[in-house]
Amino acid sequence: MTAQIRLPGRAEPLEIPEPGWASSYPPPSSRRVFAAAHVAAVSATEIDWESTLRFREHLWRHGFGVAEAMDTAQRGMGLPWAQARELITLSAARSR
Repeated sequence: MTAQIRLPGRAEPLEIPEPGWASSYPPPSSRRVFAAAHVAAVSATEIDWESTLRFREHLWRHGFGVAEAMDTAQRGMGLPWAQARELITLSAARSR
């Protein structure tokens, strides 16, 4: 399944292809790989929460962890604290 992300100013969604390994491939046992995934924006101030969380699910299916609020856009340079906190809360709940 290919993930799709809608970006402001782009008519069609951006297609994120499956990685070169199967989604059932076991995650690494000796180390953990984290992705600093961005959020999907509806506008300069509004987040598309469902698309944002679906992209995280896509990463989790392939064995990645998600380093929430580690990206500079999520540490006060793009997201205000209230949205960063909501992102962390929603993502943690969905990861269970």
